[in-house]
Amino acid sequence: MGNFETPRRQIPIDEQASREAESKSQSIGRFTTALVATGLVAAGTLVVTGVLLLIIALIPMGIHAARNADIRLLARQITWDDGKTIAAIAIFAATYLVIAIGKLPGYQLDRAGAALLGASLMVGLGVVSLDQAYRAIDFDTITLLLGMMIVVANLRLSGFFRLVSNWVVARAHHPLVLLMAIVLVAGSFSAFLVNDTICLVMTPLVLDLVTRLKRDPIPYLLAIPMASNVGSTATITGNPQNMIIGSLSHIPYGTFVAALWPVAAVGIVLTTLLIALVYHREFLTSERLPAVTTSPARHNRSLVIKSVLVTVAMMVLFFAGQPVAKVAIVGGALLLFTRKIKADKVYREIDLPLLLMFVGLFIVVTGLEMTVLTPESIAAVSRLDLETAPVLSAVTAVLSNLVSNVPAVLVLKPFIANSADPERAWLIVAMASTLAGNFTLVGSVANLIVAQRARASGVTVGFWTYFKVGAPLTVLTILFGVWWL
Repeated sequence: MGNFETPRRQIPIDEQASREAESKSQSIGRFTTALVATGLVAAGTLVVTGVLLLIIALIPMGIHAARNADIRLLARQITWDDGKTIAAIAIFAATYLVIAIGKLPGYQLDRAGAALLGASLMVGLGVVSLDQAYRAIDFDTITLLLGMMIVVANLRLSGFFRLVSNWVVARAHHPLVLLMAIVLVAGSFSAFLVNDTICLVMTPLVLDLVTRLKRDPIPYLLAIPMASNVGSTATITGNPQNMIIGSLSHIPYGTFVAALWPVAAVGIVLTTLLIALVYHREFLTSERLPAVTTSPARHNRSLVIKSVLVTVAMMVLFFAGQPVAKVAIVGGALLLFTRKIKADKVYREIDLPLLLMFVGLFIVVTGLEMTVLTPESIAAVSRLDLETAPVLSAVTAVLSNLVSNVPAVLVLKPFIANSADPERAWLIVAMASTLAGNFTLVGSVANLIVAQRARASGVTVGFWTYFKVGAPLTVLTILFGVWWL
């Protein structure tokens, strides 16, 4: 028998030309977008660099007017022909612009890539040496975050969160009770585990639940990031910026919790009240939820028990005063010692881009510190009442919404370290930077995680939908935090 080949479909010349033209048009469009984005970032960098240089130059006059300070030291801080200073400010400005945008249009450069590129330029242009760059990285923070990611990964893969979800479903018979349960679970888990991962885990569970109950998913989805942000305020391990603050300030875990848990508790109550009032037709009703059958949660019983025991032991050691980074990485490593789950599955749960962004930002901020934020200028700026609770909270909240909370904390680091009461100042920054994340949909990574996962399931959480609850919640919680601290 002969060999027969299926004849290939001949593409008409006109159709082929049309495809080539469309491909060429798309390529030109992508190139144009990239070119415009590059121009805008370059222009923004020039503007921000100029503004920062102008502010630095005007600081002596402002301080002299406000405090009658000696400005001679400050006047000599910036030498206009100093190329390293200009380079450091430009790199810092460009890095933070991309981080604020989230991703450079037309390119594949995200926040982590921007931080790494900025750090590399700081080293490459000689602003910081390679040894200084290594020393700039706070490995306690990286270690703590890595350890907590491994712990949360094991809790999720073991089926623990699915068990909790089924437990809630079996007991929530009214929409308001269900809302309270979601807020309480998201807030309490985020207080001890990383809030971003809790949002990642809870969003599909809540979506599945409200779909089966045939309820409006929006208010229940809003409860996840808002409660998660508020709850994470309470502890050092609640979110990445608190981890940085804990490492930089050396505040004991128990002291941190004692100072901020009332703020988190009040925030949890306010979150429930505001969502219930804004969506009063959903919650202020006598209607009860229909009974739904919960399918048996797939879980590994022995791994659930092991993960929960290790997590509880870690919390005990945190409160006992053991170094949190050491406890977290040891706990995470112990959970890798198992026959139940392949290590690869756990590694895929680790947010490597976040760790990479932290490393880059540590180096970028250090470059700015070494060239611009000299001890004399920091001391002078500290005289401008920056450490008072209302002023520091406002500055932190605004900065957190402009460039995100982790970069904001790193920028404020030199000023807080020089304040009269660093511990109280760090607690204020922790409170304000975390609660400020609830102001808008783009205010924190936790918010974006919920919005993106919801969009993948066909549910859109709009900017104004989030803002009408998040904005008043942020203002009220920060006002209470300022009063409390």
